[in-house]
Amino acid sequence: MLYTRRDIGRIALAAGTASRLLAAKPNSNFGGVQIGVITYSFRALPSSAEEVLKYCVDCGISAIELMSNVAESYAGAPAGGGRGPGGSGRGAGGPAGPGGQGRGRGQGGRASMTPEQQAAVQKAASEMKDWRLSVSIDKYKAFRKLYEDAGVKIYAFKLPPTMSMSDQEYDYIWNVGETLGANHITMELPTDDALLQRVAEYAAKRKLRIAFHTHGQGGSSGFEKALGASKYTALNLDVGHYYGVNGQSPVPVIEKYHDRIASLHLKDRKGPKDGAAGPNMPWGQGDTPLKEVLLTMKKNKYKFPGSIEYEYDTPEGSDVLTEIKKCVLYCKAVLT
Repeated sequence: MLYTRRDIGRIALAAGTASRLLAAKPNSNFGGVQIGVITYSFRALPSSAEEVLKYCVDCGISAIELMSNVAESYAGAPAGGGRGPGGSGRGAGGPAGPGGQGRGRGQGGRASMTPEQQAAVQKAASEMKDWRLSVSIDKYKAFRKLYEDAGVKIYAFKLPPTMSMSDQEYDYIWNVGETLGANHITMELPTDDALLQRVAEYAAKRKLRIAFHTHGQGGSSGFEKALGASKYTALNLDVGHYYGVNGQSPVPVIEKYHDRIASLHLKDRKGPKDGAAGPNMPWGQGDTPLKEVLLTMKKNKYKFPGSIEYEYDTPEGSDVLTEIKKCVLYCKAVLT
């Protein structure tokens, strides 16, 4: 293909603009509302610390909820060690990850592991525990500097504590979160009262909140129970799941519990139909009142961030980063 002088000029202009954008630090605070992303959103892409940082900057995102696999691999975690209990693989949300819809539902779930597989999982979990209790916190100081130097702050850290973990492992989770600059740790809303009480008491001891991610469960009684366990318990409310499961606007919930919300997860879903939760949709094509949620945050000057959680199927001809950029632009258009 032959280029005209005008074409060459346009190419040079575009290259110069791209270079300036790469040099500039991202800013995803729109109208006083901090928009971020949970790094689970990049799960289909290579996930080294440097690669995930590049995705954030490329998408113009200046704050994140960090999944533990990204940080721990940077710090030198044993390969595969994060897939045992409390591991750093796909998170506590099951096969679909945090906020996933559970791919095994209605399909019999996962097949039972053989004794050999069970032994391998236990061995990996033991190795991961040993590594966590020996790794230098300086690794996480370096991780934080890497991200903050590029203009990306970490407001939440997701490594879910479990009942099987030792007190020293709880220390590790909160130490890492604190070192990274997070103001809350995230996990799924416990169904075990003993786990709820344990994490609530530990969060109070450390004065660093534990925030519970929701999949539409909870409601007034469930939220009150979780938030009543300690003043250091909080909600990591998923507005898409709340609507997709209940068919109700999450706005009244946000207004009621705003002072106990640490962060939101943002996604668009259809409402429930015939007893089944509605599917994830490209933003603007579902029924979740995302616009109302964002405007409520802006109007009331809420300081908690909203994390984009990319879960809908990537449209043909597009890619993950292009779709996440669309989510960022959606927020910007609503808030500015």
